[in-house]
Parts: sequence; structure tokens; C-alpha cells
Amino acid sequence: MGNLNAAVLGPNGFAGEIGKKGTITDVTFFNLKRDDNSVTLIEPTKYPEKIVSLFYACAMSEFAILVAEKIDNSLGEKILMLNCLNIRNGYLILRNYIQEEQLRPLLAGTAAENYTIVKDDPIELREMLLNAASKMNVTNASCGSVPVDSHFNVRGVGTVVLGSVIDGVVKKHDKMRVIPLSDTVILKSIQKHDVDSDAGYKGDHVGLALRGIESERLDRGYVLTTDDSVKMTKNIKTKADLVKYWPSPLKEGMVMHIGHWMQTVPCRINSVDNGNDWKCPKIDLEFDTEIIHKPGDTGIIMYLEGGKLRIAGNITLD
Repeated sequence: MGNLNAAVLGPNGFAGEIGKKGTITDVTFFNLKRDDNSVTLIEPTKYPEKIVSLFYACAMSEFAILVAEKIDNSLGEKILMLNCLNIRNGYLILRNYIQEEQLRPLLAGTAAENYTIVKDDPIELREMLLNAASKMNVTNASCGSVPVDSHFNVRGVGTVVLGSVIDGVVKKHDKMRVIPLSDTVILKSIQKHDVDSDAGYKGDHVGLALRGIESERLDRGYVLTTDDSVKMTKNIKTKADLVKYWPSPLKEGMVMHIGHWMQTVPCRINSVDNGNDWKCPKIDLEFDTEIIHKPGDTGIIMYLEGGKLRIAGNITLD
């Protein structure tokens, strides 16, 4: 039994040739299932207009399918996002007579440099993805977390949350904290690919029926968790690792967005210490609202006014 979440970074609708379309927001889910193995394909529907669409699709994934139709800024931005999120497993599909040697300089030194080049064949892709899903290991963790992607009321069921188990395991009847609220809820039931289940493991895309909260009180980016280490941070002093293409040093007063799980939180840079290398500065950040994370997690720095380059790098959320 295994599940694989794969970001599909190509033309919109490409994943529809592989799986069955599911929910649609600024990302679109496509599902593929056989026996006890399943694949969730996630397309960034609003990309390239919205960089956060690309972030959310990749943040929910541990695997990627990168379709290279042309060598342009969009392809470069996708490679940078995969690298910042350290997604090291994936497939590369070449179109329009693009040759492998043309891409190697872009991929060198990134998380995508060892992606397997595969044929542009949906049937073969379907088989390879299901085979990869069958090899995914089930965690033996005792707690887990689910960031909220979407939420709604279902007649006769109550509040339902859709999201991916980002860490550990969640189980039916778990008592879960709702962060940043002070509420606790009971996990009444779990569905995976429309089938009832007793547990959701890291990587599973799940529907959770909750008792103890109304849908209207939830929002995207909130976190349901049984993990006591999950916390909220308003201010942080940390070290940034800027991408190699970032053109100039960060400056005091700049407004950036930090992406983590299903959050993109605005923040202001209070101070910058560039030391001997401005690509690895020490920075003091103040978030507009508290960011939810575990100690040591990675946050992605995005500059929404960055034009052709909107991914600045990453930080550690201590």
C-alpha cells in the first residue's frame, strides 16, 4: 500500500491524460488508483500568473513530472522551486525537439539534475507512477499534521477538510489541535480517493470529517495536528540561502512572502547582515501573521514583485 504525490509542471491539463480530475482551486488534483496503490497528481492551475500556485503544487509533493516544452523563464522558475523544496525524485519529458544537452546547464547542481528522462506517453507514465507509489514506505510515527487546503460543509457529515498529510500519521478518532485557533476537534472519519480509511499517512491526500468546528471558522493554511512540536512564530532571526540567479542583496524594509506548507505569509525584513557573502545573509523577519511550522522546517522566500524571478531562496524556520 502506497501513495505518491506528484507535482505536474507542464501545460495545464497534461495530468488529465494520466489521472481522473478531482478538486480545483488554484491547483488542480488528478487521481490515479489501482488496488491499494494511488497517485495524486497536482497541477499549478494559476501558474505562471501566480507564483503561489506553483509553490502549493510543489509543497504538497515529494515527486515531480517536469515537462520541458521550451527553455524560458517559466521553466527556470519551476526548476528553482523544485530545488528550493528539495524535490529530488522525478521524471523529465522533452518536447518540441529539445535535447537533453540543452537542459543540463539549467539542471546542473539542482534537485532536478538526476530526474529520469521518460517518453511522452500517458499510458507508460501511468504504469511508472503506480509502480513508484507501490514502493512508498508507510511511516510508523505516532502523530501527524494536515495543513488545510480547502474546507466546506457536507449535508449529513458536517465540516470536511481536504489536504495532504504533511508529516507522520493521523488516525480516525484522533483529538486534533486546530492552529492558529485554540480549538480542538475530533477526527470522525478519513477518506482517501473516496474510500473510507482508518488512517492517513505522510503523503496521503485525505478528506477529513471533523466534529467540533464549523467550516466557516477555518481557512487555507490552518493546520490540524496531533504533534506537540508544531508552533507559531511572529518574528525570526535566521539565515537565508538565496538562489544563484538572485540579482542583488536583500535590504531592510523589503516585503517578501514566506511559503510553508499551505501558507504564504507576508513579512518585512527588519535588518540584514550580509557578512562576507550577500547570498547567505543573516536576516531578522517580522511576519504579518504568525507562521505555523515545526522547528527546523524550510520556508521558501518569494518576492511577488520580482518580475521574471519571483523565487529568492529559502530560510530555516527555527
